[in-house]
Amino acid sequence: MSKNRMSRAAVVCGLVVAMIAGGPPAAAQAAYYNTYTDLAGTPDTSGCTGVQGFAAGTTYLYSIKTNTGSDTLAVIYRVNKTTGERVVMTNGTDNKSTNTWLGHGNDITIVDIDGQHHMFIVTMDKDGAQLVRLRYDGTTYYHAGSYQLRLNGAVLAPSGIDRVSVTSTTITFMFKSGKTVYNGSLPLRASSGTIDLVKAFDLQIEGALVNGAVVPDLTTFDPQGFFYDETTDVLYNPLTKDNRSIVLVYRNVSPATTGTAPAADDLSFRITSSTYSMFEIEGVGISGGKLYFNTNRSNDDGAFDGVHVFKDYVAS
Repeated sequence: MSKNRMSRAAVVCGLVVAMIAGGPPAAAQAAYYNTYTDLAGTPDTSGCTGVQGFAAGTTYLYSIKTNTGSDTLAVIYRVNKTTGERVVMTNGTDNKSTNTWLGHGNDITIVDIDGQHHMFIVTMDKDGAQLVRLRYDGTTYYHAGSYQLRLNGAVLAPSGIDRVSVTSTTITFMFKSGKTVYNGSLPLRASSGTIDLVKAFDLQIEGALVNGAVVPDLTTFDPQGFFYDETTDVLYNPLTKDNRSIVLVYRNVSPATTGTAPAADDLSFRITSSTYSMFEIEGVGISGGKLYFNTNRSNDDGAFDGVHVFKDYVAS
């Protein structure tokens, strides 16, 4: 064997030894976000103490509070996502700061109709309207519609809603109840009517990875609102329990998805608060690539509800 061939053999042998000594290559680390920035507080007002639905617009963030327990009264906060400027919106229909239409007001989605801004809000009310539409201009809103939701003829009062698409004639939504997502649509300008829901898919909760590991009691967390990014087919699903809030992410979902959508194993969000004994993310939304959310937060010193944004995350 020539000296040159001996040298190559030695190099190969050295590489093999080095690979064995070093072990297998490390797996890519999952993207994980667990810090946030406060943008504005949303203090109790007019007897409304419970934070509920949330939506993120281009410039402003919207957060509902209700009179917890009876859900007969609600207010809507508008927060500038850049400056944190906060205002309680005015009910222009009744010329007051509160309204009686939203029930539990658990989730919001924003839809523009004929150049005017509208909020569609799920009430979680099984007896009255399950969906309410508000038209808004600046800091004033007006009642613009009430709708019933039915699944196989029976009332369904979902906890989540998000717009999927808008055409010249129709608005298509996703609704969520528990871990199940439903499809439903409404004529664009209808101010009343019934939306017949069709089951689309379930969201994986059990066994979902958060920062690369299973959360053993995740199935005991409370479901909240959700956000569906129709531009990327990504769904964000917040779950809460005591001082812990987790947001699971589901990729490549659409109204055509069936079966069970798997939670992403390489992207997750979690806040475990040492400051607040209750830290509940109620709703989430993407605006300008950032993930915003609202919270019920409290400790022995009182309530510290607010609107926030996850640090460092940029949706792609």
